[in-house]
Amino acid sequence: MSNLKLAVEVVRAHNLMPKDGQGSSNAFVELHFDGQKFRTTIKEKDLDPFWNETFYFNVSNPTDLHNLTLEAHVYSMNKNSNSKSSLGKVRITGTSFVPYSDAVVFNYPLEKGSIFSRARGELGLKVYVTDDPYIKSSAPLPEMPSSSSHMSLHSSYDELPSQKVEESISDVVTNGKKGSRRTFYNLSSSNNQRQQPPPAAPSHQPIQYGGDEMRPEPQAPQVVRMYAGPSSQPTDFTLRETSPILGGGQVVGGRVRRSEKQSSIYDLVEPMQFLFVRVVKAHGLPSKDVTGSLDPYVEVKLGNYKGVTKHFEKTQNPEWNTVFTFAKDRMQSSVLEVVVKDKDMMKDDFVGLVRFDLHEIPMRVPPDSPLAPQWYRLEDKKGEKQKGELMLAVWMGTQADEAFSDAWHSDAASPVDSSGPSTHIRSKVYHSPRLWYVRVNVIEAQDLVVAEKNRFPNVHVKAQIGNQILKTKPVQSQTMNVLWNEDLMFVAAEPFDDHLIISVEDRIGPNKDEVLGKTFIPLATVERRADDRVVHSRWFNLQKPSATDIEEPKKDKFASRVHLRVCLDGGYHVLDESTHYSSDLRPTAKQLWKPPIGILELGILNADALTPMKTRNGRGTSDTFCVAKYGQKWVRTRTITDSLNPKYNEQYTWEVFDPATVLTVGVFDNGQIGERGSNGHRDTKIGKVRIRISTLETDRVYTHSYPLLVLHPSGVKKMGELHLAIRFSCTSMVNMMSLYSRPLLPKMHYKMPLSMVQLDMLRRQAVNIVAARLSRAEPPLRKEVIEYMTDADSHLWSMRRSKANFFRLMSVFNGLLAVWKWFGEVCMWKNPITTVLVQVLFVMLICFPELILPTLFLYMFLIGLWNYRYRPKYPPHMNTRLSCADAVHPDELDEEFDVFPTSRSPDLVRMRYDRLRSVAGRIQTVVGDIASQGERIQALLSWRDPRATVIFMAFCIVAAIVLYAVPFQLLIVMAGLYVMRHPRFRHKLPPAPLNFFRRLPARTDSML
Repeated sequence: MSNLKLAVEVVRAHNLMPKDGQGSSNAFVELHFDGQKFRTTIKEKDLDPFWNETFYFNVSNPTDLHNLTLEAHVYSMNKNSNSKSSLGKVRITGTSFVPYSDAVVFNYPLEKGSIFSRARGELGLKVYVTDDPYIKSSAPLPEMPSSSSHMSLHSSYDELPSQKVEESISDVVTNGKKGSRRTFYNLSSSNNQRQQPPPAAPSHQPIQYGGDEMRPEPQAPQVVRMYAGPSSQPTDFTLRETSPILGGGQVVGGRVRRSEKQSSIYDLVEPMQFLFVRVVKAHGLPSKDVTGSLDPYVEVKLGNYKGVTKHFEKTQNPEWNTVFTFAKDRMQSSVLEVVVKDKDMMKDDFVGLVRFDLHEIPMRVPPDSPLAPQWYRLEDKKGEKQKGELMLAVWMGTQADEAFSDAWHSDAASPVDSSGPSTHIRSKVYHSPRLWYVRVNVIEAQDLVVAEKNRFPNVHVKAQIGNQILKTKPVQSQTMNVLWNEDLMFVAAEPFDDHLIISVEDRIGPNKDEVLGKTFIPLATVERRADDRVVHSRWFNLQKPSATDIEEPKKDKFASRVHLRVCLDGGYHVLDESTHYSSDLRPTAKQLWKPPIGILELGILNADALTPMKTRNGRGTSDTFCVAKYGQKWVRTRTITDSLNPKYNEQYTWEVFDPATVLTVGVFDNGQIGERGSNGHRDTKIGKVRIRISTLETDRVYTHSYPLLVLHPSGVKKMGELHLAIRFSCTSMVNMMSLYSRPLLPKMHYKMPLSMVQLDMLRRQAVNIVAARLSRAEPPLRKEVIEYMTDADSHLWSMRRSKANFFRLMSVFNGLLAVWKWFGEVCMWKNPITTVLVQVLFVMLICFPELILPTLFLYMFLIGLWNYRYRPKYPPHMNTRLSCADAVHPDELDEEFDVFPTSRSPDLVRMRYDRLRSVAGRIQTVVGDIASQGERIQALLSWRDPRATVIFMAFCIVAAIVLYAVPFQLLIVMAGLYVMRHPRFRHKLPPAPLNFFRRLPARTDSML
């Protein structure tokens, strides 16, 4: 019997037709092939559902495979009538079936299911044939479940609490077979299933379903799990190691197998061949207008791709100096045409052209010198020479060519408007502005003049730099001299174009202030310091309140003045990203920088199976680019337009100054290309990856495909995969090892520490400054990109994140709890041999106390040596189970994505407030219990309970006599043996010391 099977992976759908009367659909897919029929799970209220489910069809006659047809019908389930409505279908003929190695996720446009139905959107499928004997065909499709079972399953997602939902799912889906189901990857279903998925699954078959039953799969290669036990997550969300062939050779197990070809400097990306065309200038072009003028531009054509230079008005000797690139794998012609045209109102006139045969174009490999451009005589359409020359340079090269970054790219050409090169699609390297903390010490003000003489002024100082405004405390003074001595902290960026504006104001009424005087201080003139030395203070004369211009105040004989100490603090590191994911820890002052300890190299290879982010010509597509941030250096790849499987193959390098830093790589959809969508022209996030440098081994190449996981209001979704190659090379192992003994932040953070409130406020201001600067570059890094890359919203409240942090805290104490549990079993003589051995070891250590610490450290060394063989060999990645993203309630997600301040209804806000009060009440109880235990210890000698204090004092005097008379080691041995005594000599009641402690008074009696 043949083992040939047809595998169909139902990945996702996009832009489906709403059918439930509420603007949404409850979508599922039915697959028909060779008399077999399978069905996916139902995704409720989602027009862009994700399934990631794989089905296997038996092929009855392999020789007749090309005559068979696969049909995928998309339906919407109606809850009330238990009926289904067609959303469209896809038909794939057998001639399109390919082996697994050639299969990719393809978005098929949905056709009408019937004559009277309507359809729109796309269905993402991955279809391939396989003859793997270990793969079993999917189970036959059962009948549609009845309304009582099927509808209760799906309605329970939104109506029941998480615990009840879990019970409902267990009862309805598994029908008593809890071992036969797999974890759903959509939020609404994974919310209710907490069991661990199977040990491993093939990388090309993330899930196998047979109808509604989910079966385990055979074990398969190299699926990396970053967390064990309760932190494990679905296989489709895990890291996947790859072995690509890069510029330096094939990567196998982190090591590069060198190829015979000469490796290039771009050895972490796949070599891509490009045709480069440099259009330099033209000379002696013929005029085409009656007036004798010419408005020339050049059109570079290769098959269906066309690049156009800008046009110059009324010149016959233009200079463009523009570079065009055409990807070799997309070339559809063997002839390159460079056409010179005359820009006209009605129709552009033909001036001349130059043709090149692609087989005759030379190859250039850096570090060869750039190819010198040459003059080419223009020809007419018949190939005859005519007036005019064009200077060109044409060569074949790779992305390592220095002209690549500034070139117009055919794979990044906008299909919407290709009339000219766009700066929004080019790759670019950015550098964040150097940020400084500005410390303004407001000391005092003298000789203030107020309008009303019959009252005491209530004066405060307002300081402003750009959009940052801070105020001192208001002080009411009986004289015209006021003392504050307060520090105000700001963030400023080089070059210092802003001024520090100091205003002394008098509070004359509620929300009404009167300006008593102003002074303007240019930041460029402020003194800088790199340590905690005292900066000299200065007196500044206040200008009249009516003065609005930044000008030098007149030297009057009498003027109000303010005493300030202003400096630029360069000894701090200005935090512009979350402290947990910081990519740079150096101080602002360059004289404090240490030499780099290594080099970080990143190869952004490609993305795969991306989710369509926009609709164009009736089908879903994306125009994606990647952004990587490490330290002050940001990089942006070129935008690959109209592709869900873009290939970037761009390599970048950073200097590493501290291993305790994080590299962040994000994928975005370019909102500047195409029509304006629902988000306007904002760049839409697709996902990001974080890689901590300290988790990387030196000189090892990490090639992994990272799942792009994003939390949406409807749940966690996999938006695709990002393929990266990373290598960390250490230049000084001694310096790197010594860093582990140094403070994480610069010294000023410890000598003159800032409060958490100050750091949080300053970080938000720093992010705004960086976003404002980089958004003005070409192409711009927009504000939404900067905020997403720097986790600007990580400080906002999230019930999901709070639960995740609580579970993390519990996992930290699991080791101590396990030791305590083991010791309890020893004391209860659960294993008599173990208890006797522990007692013998205890007596030996007490008799020879000098062996305690050596034994402890030797034991920890042996544990580390034992764990070396199980060490993680892959960088950690985002974990949905650890983040509590797979078990979060929909209302908690809605609360997390709510704006600040809230935009929800008062009833919903009241419900969430009550829930928060309930959680805070439990925390309040735990904190109160801990405080009570400490107060009982204080009550031992405070005579709050006189009898208890007398008993404790008597115990102390007896203990002093016994400890003096009896050897200490003997007492310790007797106490230890007493604690580990046999259960036959134990009582079930609590011991007397514990009873005594619990009876001690606490201050709870004094609480209102």
